Amino acid sequence: MLEKQPLPASPRRLEFQEHHQGAREADSLVQLAKAEPLTDGGIQTSQLLSAALTIDPHHHEAQVLQERLHQMFVPRWHFPMLADTARNSAYAEAIAAKVRPGDVVLDIGCGAGLTAMLAARAGAKHVYTCEQQPLIAQAALKVIEKNGLSDRITVIPKLSHNLVIGVDIPELADVVISEIVDTVLLGEGALATLTHAISALAKPDARAVPERGTLFAQLVESDQLLDLWQPLEAEGFDLSGFHHLASVAQITPNDFAACGLRPLGPATDLFQFDFTKPNVRPARTTEALSCSGCGTIHAVFVSFEMELAPDIIVTNGLQSSGHWGRTAFLLDHPRSALAGDRVKVTAQHDSAQLSLSVHAPVSGTDDATQALLRAKQALHTQPPLRDDCDLSIMAQSKWHPTDARNGHSYH
Repeated sequence: MLEKQPLPASPRRLEFQEHHQGAREADSLVQLAKAEPLTDGGIQTSQLLSAALTIDPHHHEAQVLQERLHQMFVPRWHFPMLADTARNSAYAEAIAAKVRPGDVVLDIGCGAGLTAMLAARAGAKHVYTCEQQPLIAQAALKVIEKNGLSDRITVIPKLSHNLVIGVDIPELADVVISEIVDTVLLGEGALATLTHAISALAKPDARAVPERGTLFAQLVESDQLLDLWQPLEAEGFDLSGFHHLASVAQITPNDFAACGLRPLGPATDLFQFDFTKPNVRPARTTEALSCSGCGTIHAVFVSFEMELAPDIIVTNGLQSSGHWGRTAFLLDHPRSALAGDRVKVTAQHDSAQLSLSVHAPVSGTDDATQALLRAKQALHTQPPLRDDCDLSIMAQSKWHPTDARNGHSYH
């Protein structure tokens, strides 16, 4: 009797078997990725997840874990920063002005490699760029290779504080380039980093990009800012007991555009920094911020201006755009203000962080004028910013205390 021969597998059945075999392999790789420690900055985990997605591009868990890994180790501000054409153009112009043919350049904070590539394009003999996050350093290597600059740019996956001349970099740098500032210049440790770099990794006459930075403060009005950060109520419930937890508003670019912060006076210098001769000494200053028009003071807006090279400026001031966030220190209680009024603030920094406090108002002989101004505000006739206010109209207004959002303030 003839043995019965098995029928050959159909192409569809073979595809089904291969798919399930691939899914099992991808599952195994994902499990290995989940067990992998992240002490290497996520490198091995990323490789395992990438391998799983190569086998099964639609693997749900691998996709979710990979995105979570990227968000954990690659700050999201990198992407709008790279899309900020004004910032990119300013750095390109400044680097072209500072870098000379034959220079050795140290670029601190590689990111995607843009400033390092700008230095190479400007004629640097070689650019050494350091990046502490391994996933970012790996990506920068790919970007630099794709742009044909691997022979002129070395990516070092280290903090600049850990670089050693003769080991990581063969010689002292002629130019130090960095963009390691936050919304108030200090939060990414720029002063400590540049103090070390200029003294230990650069020649005595080294050039720097940026050269200088200044922090400013000014009084601003914005009901929308308070609505966003200190809403008075929700569904009829009083939320004021929560307000003390939001004394400093970190404002995203989208929120900045929506809040319409209105300046009530000029910007006043708080601190100036020389990035060519940086230091980490703490500082404190008390300044009187002035009002040039009448309105309601809701916050003290703090901004910076960086001079990358002579006459090449980047800023996150009230009139600027781009990827920068902004910082505003909210008053405990909004204050009515007239042209000529002044508000004292004390600002302090420890080279890495900024604090700012607003002094209590000083009661004086202008109390009647303040009451008249509040009366006008209570009638919802908020005047446009101008150099003076029509006090005769205010004198005819009857004062009715209203809630602090609509009537601004009556304390």
